[in-house]
Amino acid sequence: MAKPMYKRVLLKISGEALSGGTGFGINNDVLKDISLGIKELIDVGVEVAVVVGGGNFWRGRTNKGMDRTTADYIGMLATVMNAMALQDSLENIEVPTRVQTGIEMRQVAEPYIRRRAVRHLEKGRVVIFGAGTGNPYFSTDTAAALRAAEMEADVILLAKNVDAVYDKDPKTNSNARKFENLTYMEVINKELKVMDSTATSLCMDNKITIKVFELSTENIIKVVYGENIGTTVE
Repeated sequence: MAKPMYKRVLLKISGEALSGGTGFGINNDVLKDISLGIKELIDVGVEVAVVVGGGNFWRGRTNKGMDRTTADYIGMLATVMNAMALQDSLENIEVPTRVQTGIEMRQVAEPYIRRRAVRHLEKGRVVIFGAGTGNPYFSTDTAAALRAAEMEADVILLAKNVDAVYDKDPKTNSNARKFENLTYMEVINKELKVMDSTATSLCMDNKITIKVFELSTENIIKVVYGENIGTTVE
């Protein structure tokens, strides 16, 4: 029987992907599908950490007059809603889960403590990181890169609503070119927006491989078992 290629992974889920393509809210079918994929990894001994985005509830400033810092904090709160929803979905299928947040909100989640998070992973619990880094001006992509480095994850699984990285939007450009392999510098220089430049640089400095693919249980399993789908950045 094939063995997983990775021991510890960080799954980054965009808020947009959680909406199931509608762009807003949480699609319960998508949530259940993600949870089943994570459970399958836990059942074969893979340690799973998750960072969730918040774009399905909040994306940037709603008006030009809004303070950037305020807008970013609102976005962090949106990620906590998604983290709690994913936690509930996982625990409904008996997967032990902890939510840790970069902003303290003890009534709903643990504060982020690195050693505690690592211990949860070692005990087979899924750790979901909400509220980004806890700081404005940093995206959840940067949070994913930072937490992956802190958790010493083998890879970042970047689950999106597209199946790979393209040189232009494949939804509006039929001639968009798909990339199977990229270097960190190619992502930065070509401005491919796999992750923002801060996150990409952090991954490059810490030699963290990024796998970009379309969000589904099947694809999560394929990537962890080493199948060549989507785009690999390393």
